[in-house]
Amino acid sequence: MDFKKLLESFDSVTCIMSVEKKPDGGYGDIRIVDGNKAYIDSIERNGDSNTDIAKEKVFVPNSLYTKYFPLDLNFEDFCYRSAVKKEVLHTYVHPGRYDIWFNLFFMPVKSDDENIGYCTYTYTITLNADSELMSNIPLETASNVLQACIKLYSGSDFQTSINDVTAHIRKLCNANRCCILLTDFNAGMCRLLSDDHIIEGPQGPITGIITPEFFDIVSTWPATIDGSDYLMIKNEQDMLHLKARNPAWYESLKQYDTNTLVLFPLNYGNETKGYIWVTDFDVDEALNIRETLELTTYFISYAIANYQLLNRLEIMSTIDLLTGVKNRNAMNNRVNSLVDGKEPYPADLRVIFADLNGLKQVNDNQGHIAGDLLLKNAALILQDAFIGQEIYRAGGDEFTVFVSGLSDEDFEQGIAKLRSYADSSDGVSFAVGFCCDEGRNDIRYAMATADERMYADKEEYYKRHPERRHK
Repeated sequence: MDFKKLLESFDSVTCIMSVEKKPDGGYGDIRIVDGNKAYIDSIERNGDSNTDIAKEKVFVPNSLYTKYFPLDLNFEDFCYRSAVKKEVLHTYVHPGRYDIWFNLFFMPVKSDDENIGYCTYTYTITLNADSELMSNIPLETASNVLQACIKLYSGSDFQTSINDVTAHIRKLCNANRCCILLTDFNAGMCRLLSDDHIIEGPQGPITGIITPEFFDIVSTWPATIDGSDYLMIKNEQDMLHLKARNPAWYESLKQYDTNTLVLFPLNYGNETKGYIWVTDFDVDEALNIRETLELTTYFISYAIANYQLLNRLEIMSTIDLLTGVKNRNAMNNRVNSLVDGKEPYPADLRVIFADLNGLKQVNDNQGHIAGDLLLKNAALILQDAFIGQEIYRAGGDEFTVFVSGLSDEDFEQGIAKLRSYADSSDGVSFAVGFCCDEGRNDIRYAMATADERMYADKEEYYKRHPERRHK
């Protein structure tokens, strides 16, 4: 066939791909047979970062595609399906290695060689995501994505919703397992967010696998995906590619008896929030699975980012940013919940008021940086004296502690530790008052009583040190 004449009929960037057929049904070399002028220009020109996509700058017909682009199992799968299986394929993707979106088309071409299959490969580029192209998907895929979105946003809480979506994806993939991992590459951490499975692997529950050390494997995934938008392992040939690229992960998968795998990053903006991981899926549904996950992960990523943002806002609204203990807003919420019966009332509740002596004097004489340091040290002392208890910064120099589940001896030792600082001349000094609820179930009474006793203790402190009383 005259490929050059065929290519001249395409206005868009187009080339002819050849795929070597193997007797076992697999494939061998994948080559770029030839390209039209637009395609050859896309390789040989010296464009900007958005269009400069080839490794080599001189096009040689019938070269292995890896001479110009990194090895990409997803791209190879599309070439194979179109050239050998004679499928017409389309996808719209955002490979991680490029800051652009590709609208890709593959069409089978008749071959005169029984050992070689051919297809056209055509692409167009958009700098930003095109919502119309993203939503141009088959009806079955659209239904699967819609079901996932309904589950994602109709649950009673985020965890319930994400569990429902995970189960939905596992079932539509006819897979043994689907799980979602959260990642923090800055902190070097990952954790299991959700998991749905039929049979556990030979190594036991996945919770025993997804340990802090598992991040060593997770940290290799971006390089393993290598700039593509996902990784799909469908057969032993794909597994051998993975073994060559990432032997440590390959061994981990084999230990867990994993034969097929789909891995999609959950990207939001320029950050990878986590990964969705499907194992031992229905290979015959690979195309539908890819199309469904490609769009579903977009919504899951957004939901995770929104959930994490709300968590951060909640933390900011309940944590005193200077000292790291809870703030007055959190204390008021806790009190209201106990008064309204929304939370169980601790039977042995004790309330402590600890007021920092001399803060104004430090601020006036040494500056607010020294005063802030004094407050931070005060919070550390309270956390050390009452480990695991509820500690609040109730005001400028006032701290409140709610204590429960502590023996009388341990409580008295904590109070003694606070009082030991009372006569400090250059460090933290507390005026302390406390009250045991003693079965009243009236936290407001306990707080008022502890407050009164704290002020009495402060007066005694200033009688001993009148020079420290601020004017």
